[in-house]
Amino acid sequence: MPSAEIARIWLFAPVRREDREWGTAVVARRGAGDRVRVYTASYTLVIRGRERGQGTVALQEVAESPAAVVDQVIRGVQERAGEADPPVEIGAGVWFEEAHDEPAAQG
Repeated sequence: MPSAEIARIWLFAPVRREDREWGTAVVARRGAGDRVRVYTASYTLVIRGRERGQGTVALQEVAESPAAVVDQVIRGVQERAGEADPPVEIGAGVWFEEAHDEPAAQG
């Protein structure tokens, strides 16, 4: 997806168990009007052993929604997962070098 279309990114705290680490981010991509297309980006990384440093990455489109609804869903995911801290929202410019015309929307 073009980086200029990324409206918001939330990073959930990674989980480490035994020799692996799992992480998830939620990405909101600008859509028509006030709607966004929502993706989950996840990874698995081997952190110990012979396969250390190997991993997988997956990106999946999971929804299309009014932008305001995404905040509610993110909070709900945090509560259901029993996470004490909310996911960290970062601007797209943190991951991409090119300048973005619009800052992350606040909801």
